[in-house]
Amino acid sequence: MKKFQIFTLLLLLPVFTYAQKKLKHDKVLQKKLEETVSQFKGFAGIYVCQLSTGRFAAINADTVFPTASIVKIPLLVGLFDKIDKGELQYHQPMLYRDSIRYGGSGIMQFFKDSTKTELSVLAALMMSYSDNTSSLWNQDLAGGGATVNKLMEQYGLKDTRVNSRTPGREAIRKIYGWGQTTPREMAALLVKIRRGEVVSPKASDRMYRLMTKGYYDEQAVAQIPAYIQVAAKTGSVDDSKSEVLLVNAPHGDYVLYVGTKDIQDQRWTDDNEAVMLIRSISALVWKHFEK
Repeated sequence: MKKFQIFTLLLLLPVFTYAQKKLKHDKVLQKKLEETVSQFKGFAGIYVCQLSTGRFAAINADTVFPTASIVKIPLLVGLFDKIDKGELQYHQPMLYRDSIRYGGSGIMQFFKDSTKTELSVLAALMMSYSDNTSSLWNQDLAGGGATVNKLMEQYGLKDTRVNSRTPGREAIRKIYGWGQTTPREMAALLVKIRRGEVVSPKASDRMYRLMTKGYYDEQAVAQIPAYIQVAAKTGSVDDSKSEVLLVNAPHGDYVLYVGTKDIQDQRWTDDNEAVMLIRSISALVWKHFEK
């Protein structure tokens, strides 16, 4: 066996170990999480699991929540599925036109008409700056919401779906917005990417790298030491703030999803109650696993 292959196996060993572990309910962590969310003025859902041991805790983990921008993870999967099939190229030249401009988060909306770019930039902007314009462009390039939804079903995710600009999902879009998922499902998708099980090992590796370079890192990610690698994605609308992250922690990788909806505090401020809840839960989980 070549040295590179041995090195790769050693890097993935904690993940392969997780695949062989039976999940074990962490009652101590469960109690801490329940106490933390008990006074929250809204509806919260949590799923957390340490990959190397299978220790987990869950609160409303199978309840459907709005994804907001977390839907960009499924869009990324759809994009790389096309790249893997040879229908797109990662460094394929692209031409930005004003007609695709969309407001909200991101910087592509400020590009000049006819700006030359490439597909890798679209993917990077979508995951790092949560760029809405490039994300909708990527959704089209991936074959549309229906195509991405078929991929999610292929990976065993029954509730994770793209709703916006997806035929037949107009009514549910009014409830959940751009996309929907459950804490357990989105956590599972991120773990599959970490394992190299989504699209292909090479594609999973690139997707994971893109997810470690997020600009919006002042919620759950901010509770992790800066020298620890974290793959993460946030999602926020007025009445829902959520975040998913996979932490490459010293004592073993762990995945965490914190979802909220129907929140009373709808301020777009640093001390929003849902934002503070996400921070508190992230800090709690880090301290629990990294004593």
